[in-house]
Amino acid sequence: MQELRFHHVGIPTSEKLPATHHNKTLKLTATGYFEGPYAIEWMNFDDDNPLPEIIKTTPHVAYVVDDLAKALEGKNVILSPESPAKGVWVAFILEGRNLIELMQFDKPEEEIWPHPGKFRI
Repeated sequence: MQELRFHHVGIPTSEKLPATHHNKTLKLTATGYFEGPYAIEWMNFDDDNPLPEIIKTTPHVAYVVDDLAKALEGKNVILSPESPAKGVWVAFILEGRNLIELMQFDKPEEEIWPHPGKFRI
């Protein structure tokens, strides 16, 4: 069994978020994860975002795993592994009514998304 390491809480919202945080490639706006120490990410999805509706409407908790493929074995996979940024892979599963994002980093996260203030107040 793999260790799950907490990463963030993702909360979809219909509220307009700062345009400076819009990601044209991913067709979403996300804010909060880098701006504060609490690992809470607010997300607003573009109308043409292709993600499953449950991801666009249901809050989720994200965990980092060492082997994403192994962590998905026997799970109810909602979104198969995708790479939203070089060096990171994500997938979503449904456990009961809980939406869970599983993440795997190919190198230390700080090299991909530097955020020295995370988890520090």
